[in-house]
Amino acid sequence: MKKIIFLFIVLISQQILFSQTENIPKKITQKGFAKIDFLSIDMPILEIDGILSEEPNMGFTGIHYNLFLNDEFYAGVGLYGSISGIRGGFFTLGVNAGLKKYFSEKLYADTGFHFGGGGGAGAPDGGGAFILPHFNLGYDFKDFSINGGWSYINFFDGGEIKGHQLNVALEIPLDFEYSNYKSAEKEIDLNSFENNSWNQNPKRNSLMVHFNNLKIKGDTQGINNGKTIKLAGFEFTSYIHKNWFTFLKVDGAYDGIRAGYMDVFLGGGYHLSMNNNRTNILAKFGIGAGGGGGINTNGGFLIYPDISLEQQLFKDIYVSVNKGYLLTPNKDFYTSTFGVGIKYYIERNGVKIENNSFTQGKFKGFEVIVKQDMYFNAKRMEDVTEHMHQISLQVNLDLNKNIFVAGQTSFANFGNAGAYAEGLVGLGLKTNPMLNNSTSFFTQVLGGAAGGGNISTGQGLIIKPSLGFNYELSKTLNLRAASGYVKAKGGELSSPFINLGLKYNISFLKLK
Repeated sequence: MKKIIFLFIVLISQQILFSQTENIPKKITQKGFAKIDFLSIDMPILEIDGILSEEPNMGFTGIHYNLFLNDEFYAGVGLYGSISGIRGGFFTLGVNAGLKKYFSEKLYADTGFHFGGGGGAGAPDGGGAFILPHFNLGYDFKDFSINGGWSYINFFDGGEIKGHQLNVALEIPLDFEYSNYKSAEKEIDLNSFENNSWNQNPKRNSLMVHFNNLKIKGDTQGINNGKTIKLAGFEFTSYIHKNWFTFLKVDGAYDGIRAGYMDVFLGGGYHLSMNNNRTNILAKFGIGAGGGGGINTNGGFLIYPDISLEQQLFKDIYVSVNKGYLLTPNKDFYTSTFGVGIKYYIERNGVKIENNSFTQGKFKGFEVIVKQDMYFNAKRMEDVTEHMHQISLQVNLDLNKNIFVAGQTSFANFGNAGAYAEGLVGLGLKTNPMLNNSTSFFTQVLGGAAGGGNISTGQGLIIKPSLGFNYELSKTLNLRAASGYVKAKGGELSSPFINLGLKYNISFLKLK
């Protein structure tokens, strides 16, 4: 009898342990890498007022993130901007695909393809669509790799920028951990993770939506000298140490000057906490590219020192006030900056903490969407009205199962508006999966800055509501389609639109 009771207890214990293991979503590691590359583009000779005009090469630098689909093939997204020459404000967005093949432990070949859209700064970019294939040889130093080789660029939709050039690149392995998107909003007591793969040190990130004012100075700014540009944008921060962090910051103008100004920065900083972590001081320094909207930034290379003061509003939410400077190295363009923002801190994918204020882990849904938009009869300031197409990147963070916040950037790629770009934020609602758990429906309203490409957006403020659906293709991929309307405040852009794209969705473990 004792043996039977003992066997029964063992079976029940195994069942409890199995149930607890089943209750905790599986941790999956996705291999990937970040890439920064540079190429010097030979610009075309243009005829201006009957005179042939030559210009220096445009220094074109890109920031990319790619996922490995298997041991060799990869795909991802990338953003390029001008940092030398005379085309400050020239930006593009695109998608990457490639193959990385190792010949030895250290040496490899990388062949790939980039397709995107964009332009700006009065360049002969046509509709904005371009291709950028490459073939590089590289050396892997384990913690990073360098490569270089041949590339070819062609703005093929009526543009004149095309040619062969060398390129060089720096790549850094950047894997991430995630769980199935269906685990989103599941809450689990931290003690349940004790003997689980999630029992590791958490990583810290922050997301901020902000508004900035730039007071323009510089003798080369013409009628814009002394004006104040109003910008809206977002900032993503990743902590590499308790106090040290890296950041990516993107802004677009919505008021103060003619629409079209944009800037992008990559940098680092130091975080100092006080008042029981309720008050933070952050010192930041970034380098990047910017221009457009009639602002002369020469080649586009900008320097950005800044200091921010943050005060806690709720547990993970802070209000931020920042003061800094934005300038070209020779100070042809320089501004003082002042802004405010709302920042959301995330401790993710780990439960080993010293802070006993966290008692639970919650899986949060996260989505990345790449899509192609079509605006019907997009109004121009001068040219004939025609349809406009653009490539878009949208990122969603679920607040709960049915509400999400969104950030989106888009660049024209067909329709004779190569310099047009958008930077938007907003809020959305979505249904639970239906129709055999394969389909969900959503609505969202985005608003923010847009301009360039002769599209009539006034000083740049637009609003963009839409309705659509997602159809599940796999655990991480959905087909996504939507339709809606875009309206510019102070401009004539007032158009219905449709879009089609792919959505990559995962969940991550957040401490709460």
